[in-house]
Amino acid sequence: MSKVSLNHSMATLVACLALVACGPTATETATTPTEEVQIAGPQNVGDCVETTVTLVGPRLEGVPDSGSSIMYDNGLSQVEYDVIPGIANSHIGDAVRVCLVSVPEDCPPGDTRGRVYEGTNLRTNETWTAPDSQHSCGGA
Repeated sequence: MSKVSLNHSMATLVACLALVACGPTATETATTPTEEVQIAGPQNVGDCVETTVTLVGPRLEGVPDSGSSIMYDNGLSQVEYDVIPGIANSHIGDAVRVCLVSVPEDCPPGDTRGRVYEGTNLRTNETWTAPDSQHSCGGA
């Protein structure tokens, strides 16, 4: 992957994570009370899916010690303020098993942030636990 392509990919990752951290817009929250928001990946605590890594890097582009972030081909992502060795050692294309560990309670309708997932890289056998966004539901 060229440096330009990698920089573009990392910029895309940071933009996606920033968007997730900011939460839904007013139009995204204008749903009926019975409307369910679909989450990519496991739906219930304890459920797991297998997916592959599409992007991996620091939490903030160009800041290696800013934490860890990883995105998967099924749309899930994880981000952490600490550098997680299992994420840092993952490569694009690696197969990963992702399991839902916890779901925050009493979230505003449509705000699905704060789900915590355990990832296991099937190439390295390293495991980590991290949330899907920098803030839980109802947060910043």
